[in-house]
Amino acid sequence: MLAKIRSMQTGDTLIEVLFAVTVFSLVAVGSLSIMNQGTATAQRSLEITLVRQEIDGQAEALRFIHDSYIAAYPNVVSGEVSGEWSKIIAKSIAQASAFGTCPATRPAGAFILNTKTAKLEPDTKLTFAVPTYSQLRYNASVLMSAEGLWVEAVAGPLGTSSRSIDFHIRACWQSSAQTTPMTLGTIVRLYEPRP
Repeated sequence: MLAKIRSMQTGDTLIEVLFAVTVFSLVAVGSLSIMNQGTATAQRSLEITLVRQEIDGQAEALRFIHDSYIAAYPNVVSGEVSGEWSKIIAKSIAQASAFGTCPATRPAGAFILNTKTAKLEPDTKLTFAVPTYSQLRYNASVLMSAEGLWVEAVAGPLGTSSRSIDFHIRACWQSSAQTTPMTLGTIVRLYEPRP
């Protein structure tokens, strides 16, 4: 009787087992691939958000310095926040540099602002070898370096009552999730009053 029960039992064949293992492997590899893509997308989104905050900080510092200059005009005091405007305008150039790839050296007229003190920083603090994403590195309120982030001031034509100045705020970094460099930028237009 025991022999009869054993002969009636059927097991999985080797082909069926191999097919099941293959299907499981394809599902597992597909799932891991989708998870990796999701992680890369999340990483890119985080980098863009952090860099956008740095760019917005530069724009707000420019607006603050400009508003301080307008409030003090024509009695602008050197050494005060309002006096930083003339230093920034002195760095203006005729045309912004080409943008789309990370520059190897500092573009002409490039500068950076300390967003904690609203002061123009020396050009030596600009670096373009970016280890993670474009950012300003501080030690307390002292700006140590500006990595892959810079501003270019492009002066417009001199009008009768004012002159426009376009500030090209740019960021460029090598994202860990992409092979091509990430670039991000904006333009802030401010007007300089004339007597």
